Amino acid sequence: MRRRRLSADHGETHEVNLTPMLDVVFIMLIFFIVTTSFIKESGVDVERPESLAASPRPDAQVMVAITPENAVWVDGRPVDVHRVGGEVASLVSDDGGVVIQADRASTTGLLIEVMDRIREAGVENVAVAAQRSSS
Repeated sequence: MRRRRLSADHGETHEVNLTPMLDVVFIMLIFFIVTTSFIKESGVDVERPESLAASPRPDAQVMVAITPENAVWVDGRPVDVHRVGGEVASLVSDDGGVVIQADRASTTGLLIEVMDRIREAGVENVAVAAQRSSS
């Protein structure tokens, strides 16, 4: 009798069913993807000027930043001023927009030059970022 029990137990294998755990992991992954807000950042810390008339621009596809040292960054990468138009034009679709975040310590001449180069490259929807002032 003892032999039969050992032979019967020996043939069975016990496995853990991982299907419910995988289902929970995939549901959590979908939840986090759906609830995450994707915010475009320029990749550089910029102190924007304040404005009473500032309005949000949710349609921005590319962020261009101008640092206080007058360096130009496009989507987190430094770019030469003379090439900023081509870089931005390759990243923007036909209906997309560009937002330029110029630091308040940067020169206005560089801001105008960057805007001109972007518009010369065929991008018409260009805006300058500002902070909404409280007063």
